[in-house]
Amino acid sequence: MKRNALSNVHSDKLFEQVYDYLLERITRGEWRAHEKLPSIRTLAIELNVHRLTVFKAYQMLKQNRKVYVKEKSGYYVLPNNMLPLDSQHDPIVSAYVQESSLSEIHQVKAVYQFSIALLDPHLLPNQFFSEYVKRVFDLYPKVLGTYSTIQGDRELREALCHYFTKRYHFYLSADELLITSGSQEAIDLIARVLIKPRDAVLLERPTYSPAIDVFRRQGANIIPIEIHPHGYDLDRVEMLMQQYKPRLFYLNPTFHNPTGFVVPAEQRKRLVEIAHKYKCVLVEDDPCPDIYFEEKPPLPLFSYDTAGYVIYIRSFSKYIAPGLSIAMIACHPSFMSYLIRAKSLSDSGTPLLNQKIFLHYFFCERMQKHLAKLRIALAIRRDIMEQELSVTDWKWSSPTGGFNLWIRLPESTPMESLLSKSIEQSITFVPGSIFDPQREFKSWIRMSYSFLNEQQLREGLKRLVHLSRTLHPEGNPSGD
Repeated sequence: MKRNALSNVHSDKLFEQVYDYLLERITRGEWRAHEKLPSIRTLAIELNVHRLTVFKAYQMLKQNRKVYVKEKSGYYVLPNNMLPLDSQHDPIVSAYVQESSLSEIHQVKAVYQFSIALLDPHLLPNQFFSEYVKRVFDLYPKVLGTYSTIQGDRELREALCHYFTKRYHFYLSADELLITSGSQEAIDLIARVLIKPRDAVLLERPTYSPAIDVFRRQGANIIPIEIHPHGYDLDRVEMLMQQYKPRLFYLNPTFHNPTGFVVPAEQRKRLVEIAHKYKCVLVEDDPCPDIYFEEKPPLPLFSYDTAGYVIYIRSFSKYIAPGLSIAMIACHPSFMSYLIRAKSLSDSGTPLLNQKIFLHYFFCERMQKHLAKLRIALAIRRDIMEQELSVTDWKWSSPTGGFNLWIRLPESTPMESLLSKSIEQSITFVPGSIFDPQREFKSWIRMSYSFLNEQQLREGLKRLVHLSRTLHPEGNPSGD
């Protein structure tokens, strides 16, 4: 951007041009983490704009967590993990105090890991899985000698089309599916294709933490949408779509992470209609629809979409075979070509061996029957967690599926101390602020019951309850 490059730009848009210019230089690495940016005065002279214009651009960078401010010193580049220089050494405490991401929490080693929303490996039919791996090498002796296509193994995509047609009445072709290495890659690809700096994006509040990080990295203007046990306030959703004209709405309507809420079917139909009306793409993330404890959840939003405004992400990693990291994107052909192009810039396709193993493992009759056993085992573990926490005055809505309890602690709970002391006793959980685009929910935590066995659950929860009482003795132990 040269000195006179902005001379013909309308003044209302000048700061946005400056923002794009600065963000591009930061992204290219011209200014490194914690490096000081030019002063407002210096940059205003360089770009031949008013100092207020530069100030507004810097404020937008700060709001979008690209820079941070040192008082009486200036603006500095915030590193990718969004932790300022003075962040504390303990990752999970830093996550709460310094507004870090979920990845730091998962680095903490602990005996009682309530922070991991994955399936206990002992609940999987591991011996059976091993037999299928051997069978794949017999069926595809050259599988290690070739790449998959970028879009994914066609045999797997055709099998998935048949599966979704039979179960959800999705009438898809293999060309409308893209295989990815997990749901985070899927979210990343969609963000790279659809979002540019300053685009409005609707996100649930709370929501899946890595999605916040991905859309922030793209420079999106995040607009939060509250999710409740009954779903969304659709009048507000429509108002925000009308006001901000968002590019997309990222949502997890089935056994929502972290709350466990399920958006009812009538809202799903209406939401698709609203999205079509305002030309807003709905990005539906569906990581565990098979993990229901009572009734099956409603059909995905994608099943109600006739105009191509829903992109459907289905992950199989959490409860089928986490080590394979298989997910897929289903979408209208108009999006697919761009997604394939974006994936080709990242890798040469999801590993073919993983896809072939998943193909023969997931669709076999024994694995489908095993899902019923998984549901029973996880329902029992949910009940154990609720039973052990019933002696506290903590509040939650009992989930009807999924992996997590979303729990509200008394506001007087010293959360930072609870986090620190819990780690000392080898206990981890996820602070609620991690899931909030506005970094609030300071009194909330997410506790996952899926990763620990029943004995570990009881032992870890008793320790956590005892610890919370020592830090918060005035709390009501009866739960009344």
